[in-house]
Amino acid sequence: MELSLVHPAIKAFMCGSFSGTCSTLLFQPLDLVKTRLQTLQSGMQPGSGRVGMMSVLLGVVRTERLLGLWKGVSPSFVRTIPGVGIYFSSYYSLKQHFFQDNRPGAAQAVVLGGGARTVAGVVMLPITVIKTRFECGRYSYVSVSGALRSVCQSEGPAALFSGLMATLLRDVPFSGIYVMFYSQTKASLPPEMSLSPWASLANFSCGILAGVLASLITQPADVVKTHVQVNPQLRTADAVKYIYTAHGVEGFFRGAVPRCLRRTMMAAMAWTVYEQMMAHIGLKS
Repeated sequence: MELSLVHPAIKAFMCGSFSGTCSTLLFQPLDLVKTRLQTLQSGMQPGSGRVGMMSVLLGVVRTERLLGLWKGVSPSFVRTIPGVGIYFSSYYSLKQHFFQDNRPGAAQAVVLGGGARTVAGVVMLPITVIKTRFECGRYSYVSVSGALRSVCQSEGPAALFSGLMATLLRDVPFSGIYVMFYSQTKASLPPEMSLSPWASLANFSCGILAGVLASLITQPADVVKTHVQVNPQLRTADAVKYIYTAHGVEGFFRGAVPRCLRRTMMAAMAWTVYEQMMAHIGLKS
């Protein structure tokens, strides 16, 4: 089938999946370090010494070798390839339906980004749960399919949707805030920049700024989400109470550095690659 005959939403899905694959492969180690930092809280006594990002990274390399930093990359791929594709195809479809060729405003960009992320987040949540468990090092799963069977048999299918509320509270605001900052910073660039050889670098820089701001705002929800998915007996409210009681406000920002680096770089790369590919096939992203 010729590419020209493919529905635009399918083209957006293909571009998004490719961009997500590239960014996941590059930045998976940061996600693993972030998850280990957050789950370390459960085994630490209040007031105990801090464990930093580099300590965790070196510890993983020492005990699990260099490839240990890519533990959980299989479920990450299973989640990201369709997940980012669903996100961008939903974003493209919503934008075309409601705005067509008009540029959405700041509030409209928040709704667009949040709506697209809601669809992708709910559909891909079971794989997100498995990915988090792979990365935390507490479960001895061999494969994604085996992990899915194990969770369904031992905990029931509902466990695959643990952390749904915390995930949506993290991902929907992140995506909405990111799209708002990204679209607004891009709109502030000189018009001739989009036609220059530096267009991709300019877009990537806008993505970096948007990613840093969105990551910091949504970091507490990410910590809560990780605790709920690693300890499925915890409810969201219980996880919030535990983190605050044991570690104070600082506990909600554990793992902020690796997450901020990863989410920022992944989002900036994904959007840059997606927009370049969409432009290459003649579609307005």
